[in-house]
Amino acid sequence: MGKVKTGIIGTGFIGPAHVEAVRRLGYVEVAAVAEANKDLAEQKAAALSIPKAYGSYQELLADPEIQVVHVCTPNTLHYPIVKDALQAGKHVYCEKPLAMNSRESAELVKMADDLGLVNAVNFNYRFYPLNQEAKAKVQSGEIGRTLVITGSYLQDWLLLPTDYNWRIEPDLGGESRAVADIGSHWCDLISFITGQKFTRVYADLAVVHKTRMKPKKAIETYAGKELTPEDYEAVPVTTEDYGTVMFEMDGGARGVFTVCQVCAGRKNRLYYEIDCEKAALAYDQEDVERLWIGRRDGPNQVLMRDPSILSSHAKQYTSYPGGHPEGYPDGLKNFMSSFYGFVISDKDPRKEKPDFPTFIDGHAEIAIVEAVLTSAKKQAWTEVIY
Repeated sequence: MGKVKTGIIGTGFIGPAHVEAVRRLGYVEVAAVAEANKDLAEQKAAALSIPKAYGSYQELLADPEIQVVHVCTPNTLHYPIVKDALQAGKHVYCEKPLAMNSRESAELVKMADDLGLVNAVNFNYRFYPLNQEAKAKVQSGEIGRTLVITGSYLQDWLLLPTDYNWRIEPDLGGESRAVADIGSHWCDLISFITGQKFTRVYADLAVVHKTRMKPKKAIETYAGKELTPEDYEAVPVTTEDYGTVMFEMDGGARGVFTVCQVCAGRKNRLYYEIDCEKAALAYDQEDVERLWIGRRDGPNQVLMRDPSILSSHAKQYTSYPGGHPEGYPDGLKNFMSSFYGFVISDKDPRKEKPDFPTFIDGHAEIAIVEAVLTSAKKQAWTEVIY
């Protein structure tokens, strides 16, 4: 097996996580990194032991050795970089959102399909073993028809008025924040597990901190708590800290979810409960080793992540025995394994369906976010237009 050479564009919080995950595969070489300027690129390349450093993404795309690019930049740069990467003949693994609106994302879906290039959007929570197990139980019919779905995605990293990040700014993160940033993960995971698409939404959104204190110097995601008062300036905020969304799905399921980034003590709590005819499933991303199974006519159960007792489908996504926890880095590695397995096998995504989220899924989540924003403005049920 030859090595796939890949390049990383953007090295903030998520870029190094991509580097670590792909290196665990063994047959992928992270050959280059691109940043906003040459000095920063060289600093990051040295820190991550990457041989080539480029001061622009265009230089990286011109490198003939690079077969795959990872787009890990602020949101507003995703569309132009992905478009240029496809035109350069590169396979693309993009952070979400794929683009800033559904017109742009639809264009990228078509372009990738026309060119036959492998493409992915990083909805990595699909690749936790117990989410794969939940999918197997729901879609096999084992626990009956899906009735009601509830859940939330809660964080506290923007709890204080002095908490700040580029995602707060519409020019960099987009018009929506909490729904687009973490709600998109929740919706993608629910669609993945149930096999159903969101059709209508009714949303309530709120900005909790209408003014935040922006650091006068750049800081990375989840950093900056060491700054002093004179290091800040007050800026107005328009992107939502909170949202609750009622929804309907094309298979008949209904439900509601809440997203919020000002919930003290909740570090990264993606939670869902899927209530079906014969049983219910509940999962908490902060407790990734357990899947709760609720029953009316028998005892409730807690299923541990243990390959010896999981379905044959879910076993593929667990690498260690029960009692040896697997978490966020492992889910990301599982995703990389599926994606790069497709690349190195020279598969054509137009002929073989990928087992990972593609640009089609990225487009779907943007369509949901747009419907949520419209619903919140109109205070009315709004169709999701894919």
